[in-house]
Amino acid sequence: SHADIDSIAGTGMDGRITRDDLLAFISNGKLSSAQQDHEETTKHVVPANTNPISAPVKVSGFTEAGDEIIEMDRIRKLIAEHMVNSKRTSPHVTTFIDADVTDIVNFRNRVKDGFLKKEGMKFTLTPIFFEATARTLRQFPGINISVEGTSIIRKKNINIGMATALPGGNLIVPVIKKADEKSLIGITREVNDLAGRARQNKLKPDEITGGTFTITNYGTVGNLMGTPIINQPQCAILGIGAIRKMPAVIETPSGDTIGIRHILYLSLSYDHRVIDGALGGMFIRQLKDNLEAFASNAYLNDFKI
Repeated sequence: SHADIDSIAGTGMDGRITRDDLLAFISNGKLSSAQQDHEETTKHVVPANTNPISAPVKVSGFTEAGDEIIEMDRIRKLIAEHMVNSKRTSPHVTTFIDADVTDIVNFRNRVKDGFLKKEGMKFTLTPIFFEATARTLRQFPGINISVEGTSIIRKKNINIGMATALPGGNLIVPVIKKADEKSLIGITREVNDLAGRARQNKLKPDEITGGTFTITNYGTVGNLMGTPIINQPQCAILGIGAIRKMPAVIETPSGDTIGIRHILYLSLSYDHRVIDGALGGMFIRQLKDNLEAFASNAYLNDFKI
């Protein structure tokens, strides 16, 4: 029963239940000797964290008359556990940089109506960010990694997860596999397809697994900056802020001038166990350079608009 399972005291790190704990419980119908020793020890030692997500502390007097108590649904519990586990696992560092995306905005405005008419779907800025990020990950394979014990796994494929908000308020992360091998139009079609089916709860299991890097676009709700949490077992996540028109210094052959440009902030949260500040900083700087060097003419033939 659930009560029996809840009675198992884990002997693993932070009190986690191990495979041996479960096998001992099933075969003996009681706690293993290791668990009993663990229980005796924990009677006298206060662990660092005694409050798993599934059983939060109830503070006496915290709720008041009229307060609404909402039980987490299954997805929200999984998200909560995943987020807490990520913060416990990885020492997070977040670095920021701004990027001038004026040329990208102008390109999108130039082709969006024709693309909608031809393809029957919207052309947003998201696929451009994915395409640029995939190229940058190819330039910096040390970001496209995961950690297994004391080993660093450098991933062969660049599979980018796309954090997608669901109508009920939850979150899911469909994955674009081998993003660096796909054209901008190919990524655009896949972004629209995955996002649409995610909101309809029609994604297949293999479409939400296998990610090696994640992008979250909090700019869609007007936020400028954020410090996103790494999607384990990945080691980095990119956040994209809202685009604003801002005065900026423009360097020209005849000297500097002031102009109105479309600017956004990028944030990169990374696992400081295996990604140092220099590598994280160089990656996000190269991504900025790739975005600012966007050559719209190179894509016009692909769009044929």
